[in-house]
Amino acid sequence: MSKPESQTTQSETVRKHKEFLFPAVATYYQEPIALVRGEGEYVWDDAGNKYLDCFGGVLTVSVGHANPAVTDAVVEQTRTLQHTSTLYCNKPQSDLAEKLHQITPGRLKKSFFTNSGTEADDTAIHAAKTATGRHEIVVLRHSYSGRSATAISAVGHSTWRPLPPQVAGIVHARAPYCYRCPFKLSPENCGLACAEDVEELIMTTTTGEIAAFMAEPILGVGGFIVPPAGYFERVAEITRKHGGLFIADEVQTAWGRTGDKWFGIEHWNVEPDIITSAKGLGNGVPVGITIATPEVADKFPGLTFSTFGGNPVSMTAALAVIKYIEDEDLRTNAATVGAHFRQRLEELKAKYPVIGDVRGMGLMQALELVKDRETKEPDPQSVIKVFEETKRRGVLIGKGGLYGNVIRTGVMLNSTKDTIDQLIDALDASFGTI
Repeated sequence: MSKPESQTTQSETVRKHKEFLFPAVATYYQEPIALVRGEGEYVWDDAGNKYLDCFGGVLTVSVGHANPAVTDAVVEQTRTLQHTSTLYCNKPQSDLAEKLHQITPGRLKKSFFTNSGTEADDTAIHAAKTATGRHEIVVLRHSYSGRSATAISAVGHSTWRPLPPQVAGIVHARAPYCYRCPFKLSPENCGLACAEDVEELIMTTTTGEIAAFMAEPILGVGGFIVPPAGYFERVAEITRKHGGLFIADEVQTAWGRTGDKWFGIEHWNVEPDIITSAKGLGNGVPVGITIATPEVADKFPGLTFSTFGGNPVSMTAALAVIKYIEDEDLRTNAATVGAHFRQRLEELKAKYPVIGDVRGMGLMQALELVKDRETKEPDPQSVIKVFEETKRRGVLIGKGGLYGNVIRTGVMLNSTKDTIDQLIDALDASFGTI
């Protein structure tokens, strides 16, 4: 892999980005990268530098940049029919809806298509309120739902909340964050206190009857926080006791990312009433889905519309991605390569005290960096250092967490153990500079 050279002059693309885009459109790295081409696991910038992409545009490029199977399907559909709106039926939309019914868990059957995870979550919240006749929603601290008025109100950390809550009736339960347990307990003796807290929250901060509980099976932007065994089973029980629906926000965890299963929530014994997703389903083509049980979907307001929802090009891309994942058995690959990945990350943890925690499932793995393992004081400065060092070595990674101290990864579902070893080598050398 070629190592990027330092640029002596700023990219013209980066200059225009800084001049003509909102400053809030943040970029990674001290000197931002302008990407011009992608192929498989690699991307190239406008200076000709090649990088191993280990974040995939935030877990979105799921089966490789410019994957021929997906690209060919998209090109053919673009030449045939590019747009219909939801006022007309189109075959790719109907076919995808049928496929989602076949591969989603439980009794989920009817889909609503949008453009993004934000819209998918909005649709789910509206559907839950309409179906139950109630209006209060329970979400988790450290969660991320998007950037609409409803989504911002549901976001569980200040970093991504530029405005106060815009929608009333959304309350935040403590996150199942075992490494930083809000109850100062350990998984061995906690009695699932974080799950029990959901019931107290409902009883003390709502009317006692809720529309839904919505959560990511693994809290993505929050730093790949993985709930303990039994957590979702208990929360689902509490939710339904108080009249609510269970919404699994699978924007980051779906499509085999967590290994073996199509959806992250399938690692727990829970059947959601609604699943939302986006990102990896389109491999970079904008798409959002909300799939619900017939009882929920049939109570959604009688007249609604989405200009680009169900777009035939997006639907075709999604079908091609699902087929590729099936044909190449990438759910199994995510589990197998993910196990190798986890082992290599644990080796790094044993070597470098700055790594306080390793967590994740399948090919959704993270490192939380701390200044001291005893105090667990967050170390975002070391994340920034590792970021620049891995970039210098031709590898791109992601970050997250409330404190900005978590390194997140999102390698392609068709990555190999060799890919992981390249990433580990870059991380190893980068940690060695701290």
